[in-house]
Amino acid sequence: MTTRTGSANSTPDGGTQACRAAACQGALQDDAMKILLLGKNGQVGWELQRSLLPLGEVVALDRASTPLCGDLLRPGALAETVRALAPDVIVNAAAYTAVDKAESEPEAARTINAEAVGVLAREAQALGAWLVHYSTDYVFDGGGNQPWQEDQATGPLSVYGQTKLEGEQQIAASGVKHLIFRTSWVYAARGGNFAKTMLRLAQERDKLAVIDDQWGAPTGADLIADVTAHALRTAMASGEEDLSGIYHLVAGGETTWNRYARFVLETARKINPALNLTAQEVQAVDTSAFPTPARRPHNSRLNTHKLQQRFALDLPDWQTGVQRMLQEIL
Repeated sequence: MTTRTGSANSTPDGGTQACRAAACQGALQDDAMKILLLGKNGQVGWELQRSLLPLGEVVALDRASTPLCGDLLRPGALAETVRALAPDVIVNAAAYTAVDKAESEPEAARTINAEAVGVLAREAQALGAWLVHYSTDYVFDGGGNQPWQEDQATGPLSVYGQTKLEGEQQIAASGVKHLIFRTSWVYAARGGNFAKTMLRLAQERDKLAVIDDQWGAPTGADLIADVTAHALRTAMASGEEDLSGIYHLVAGGETTWNRYARFVLETARKINPALNLTAQEVQAVDTSAFPTPARRPHNSRLNTHKLQQRFALDLPDWQTGVQRMLQEIL
């Protein structure tokens, strides 16, 4: 991620605006801005602990935290925690993400992805705080072949997608100042991910079969966390609530799971020639080859123009982040 600078993004009073922003940022730091982070041990939450620290005091919780509650299955206790801490910002990186399991556990998925999110939104609104929340490409029906824009009609295909959409709606209904980042195909060096699975299978098998009719952009948790911190800093320093809204946040470019797998294996062989990858073929198959309880969207492309324009960002191509992650783990 790079932040764009230069005359192309300047305004006649740019110097004055910069001074205002700097002064506001200094005031935020002087007042020891407090950030409540939920889901601290998830892929994005782990990276957020790093990226948010320069902004102020970070109180990071997970579902096992005590005596403060970070468990979204307990909305009442969650509300009490927000009131006790009175944060300036709530960053919710917790979610029910077991897409297939959600089909048989809709109540739990709805409590975590919608009901608890509504509680956070209303409590943040009462405090005058900002709420940062993460949503998903699964709110769309996956039709067509063009990147989805933020204002296009939604149409989730699964319980997971529906409950994530309901969470977005709860936030909008509350009137809270918010940044909702829809993302997709998230990975991190920490924990399991698609690339690690492909590397393991490529050492166990002579041939792999990977879906080639679902399109998206692999997006690193570190990129998501860095963009979050930048956008939050910009939104709060500007003092302008018109930055509040939904944004699509994914790496640049597009690929399929099959082509993603091929890139992972090719890059891994270059980074570590001694790696024993026996798989010589990555067969392209349709989604129907791997039936799942929850339907997956075929088109997970997300248009990031709004995010890049409003926050003066350039998002790197997906290959950059994946290569960096592979260099870290190999």
